[in-house]
Amino acid sequence: MNIVDPKILKVWKDLLDEGKPLPKWFIATQIVGNVSDVSPSMYNEGVCIWFTGLSGSGKSTTTEVLADLLQEYGQRSTVLDGDIVRENLSRGLGFSKHDRDVNIRRIGFVASEIVHHGGLVICATVSPYKSTRNDVRNVIGHHHFIEVFVDTPLEVCERRDSKGLYAKARRGEIRGFTGIDDPYESPESPEIRLETISCSPEENARLIVRYLSKRHFISVPEDTSIS
Repeated sequence: MNIVDPKILKVWKDLLDEGKPLPKWFIATQIVGNVSDVSPSMYNEGVCIWFTGLSGSGKSTTTEVLADLLQEYGQRSTVLDGDIVRENLSRGLGFSKHDRDVNIRRIGFVASEIVHHGGLVICATVSPYKSTRNDVRNVIGHHHFIEVFVDTPLEVCERRDSKGLYAKARRGEIRGFTGIDDPYESPESPEIRLETISCSPEENARLIVRYLSKRHFISVPEDTSIS
């Protein structure tokens, strides 16, 4: 599993903040080449697996298991975790709708560069707004964008919340918290819908691998069981 180097994200952020275009050498080499040597898919066709769901739904956990499982099958991947990207690439942005949209579009742009160079990228973000997710889908390309809705009920997410963020939002200490006083717009027709109450992260990761194999984005050895 590869995670984007924060130093790369900072350089890219500085260029964006200054309104400067991203030179081709920077995109190809620094973003796609140096993002821990992004590996092309088995079929040399890039793909973005875009996890969306409430905070505490299980996105990051499933993402980690999926990346490890893909590596077992000889398929490297790059992970863009929403929290890590926000801390480095989108530092200074708040949680207004505008700032959330800017953050998601930045993640989407990085993902699109990886996909367009034949890589497999996994993004784990709340990405609460349908229109912004659709914008990212259009940038990456419909065929190469797989929306994974981690469909965990709000009450379950609240019980899982080890940081107490939901409780703070309920008390009014955090404003604009998705699911409490800011909306989460559930995908209507995601490519994959995950249920995390009765299914483990391992089971859900295998479900995604089966989907990727069926769509010919990856190749799984015939003697490998992913049931």
